[in-house]
Formats: sequence, structure tokens, C-alpha cells
Amino acid sequence: MEHIRIVLCRPIYGGNIGSVCRAMANMGLSDLVIAGAGAFDPLEARKMACWATDILESCRRFATLAEALADCALVFGATARTGLYRQHTRSPRDWAPGILAAAQAGRVALLFGPEDDGLSNEELAQCHHLIRIPSTPVYPSLNLAQAAMICMYELYVASGAFEPLPEKSPLAESGMKERMFAMWEQVLLEIGFMEPAKAQHMMLGVRRIFARGALSEDDVRILMGIARQTSWYAGQKEKKTTAPADGHP
Repeated sequence: MEHIRIVLCRPIYGGNIGSVCRAMANMGLSDLVIAGAGAFDPLEARKMACWATDILESCRRFATLAEALADCALVFGATARTGLYRQHTRSPRDWAPGILAAAQAGRVALLFGPEDDGLSNEELAQCHHLIRIPSTPVYPSLNLAQAAMICMYELYVASGAFEPLPEKSPLAESGMKERMFAMWEQVLLEIGFMEPAKAQHMMLGVRRIFARGALSEDDVRILMGIARQTSWYAGQKEKKTTAPADGHP
């Protein structure tokens, strides 16, 4: 990931530049280059960068796109426009493995054009491959920072750097689940939800509901606790209902 450079060509709004910095920090990138930019609001950029101001402050600026890309082995340009020279595009997800593989050998640039009209044909000519983010044809143009974030997200996921936290509770074994079903059958009978003659049929439905997802041991303990508490509460209600009105036996 350290060999991947984000290049913003002629960006207009400081807010978008700051938002790109924040997205880069989220996805583990730090090399930001701006090519041919005019004047933009630095305060707006800093505000939108939030805690990624270090990326904003270390950003390098070049007068021309050629200078910004001079040390890059491969350049991937993002475009939403169509045309004769914009047909060989692939999605960020399709390109991600190839980009990461190329970054093992040299620096790779992801190039994004200005907010108003994107990359020109002359700028696209400096790209080796083109990226198109899937979107509705009714309105295919994305915000600059959003487009950059989508591309960087796909790279981060493809890199395998993200490891979801494992479930702390192991999956419940069949015996434990059977004890739970027995408790639920008992309590559903106690509260009058089902009749004894229909209990077997109704419990098939209950089992089907719980079979839709994996149940951990903690899940089963909670469900057993609900059944146990419901049974206790139903018993208390029954005692109050059958007690004499004056409170004497």
C-alpha cells in the first residue's frame, strides 16, 4: 500500500482535497500528490481532513501532470465519461489485485480528474489503464472524494489487511440447542401460545426460525434465559389469578 500514490489533477474544492486525505488515512495510504491545481481554500481542506492533516501537510504539488507521474511505473485513471478512448475500463474491484501486484515492483498512481469535467483526453493519454466505478447510467458522475474512497476501499479489502474480530463465543452444539428447544416448548405451552396437540408442529416452525442463522453458545444461553424468565413470570401471574380476593387462604 505504501507504493500506491493518489494523484489529484486540477482539483477545485479544498473540501474534496481534505476529504481525500481523510479517506487515505482510513485505508492506509499516505502518498498524495496534486497536479496543476489552482487556488483552493486551505482552511476548508484542513477542516474536512479531520485527523488526517499530516497527509494534507505532506502533500506535494507539481505544475504539470507529467511531473506528478514521472516516477510511477503504472497509472490508473478514473473516468465516468464515455468515448472512443474510454471503452477499456474495469471496476475498482476488478483492478485491485492487479494494482496491488504491480505495487510490489514499483510505484502505482491512481489518478482522479477535476470535479467539473474529469480527466481530459490528453490527461487520459498518460494513463496505462482506466477505472470506471459502477453506477447508474442516469447519473454516473461521482464526487471526487467519494470516487477516491471507493477505489481505495477496494484496494484495502483486496490487500487482506482487514481482519474481522472473531466471535468470542463458539457455536452451540446440537445437545445444547436441544435443551433450549425443550425449554421453549415448555414455556410456550405454559403461556398458552400453543396447544399440546399442536406442539410438535409449532416447534418445527420455531426450529426453522432459529435455523436461519448460526447460534453461538452465548446466543443459546440468552434464549434459554428468556424462556426461564418467561416461565417464572407466567407462574407468578397464575398465582395472583388463583389467590382469594381477600388475600386469605
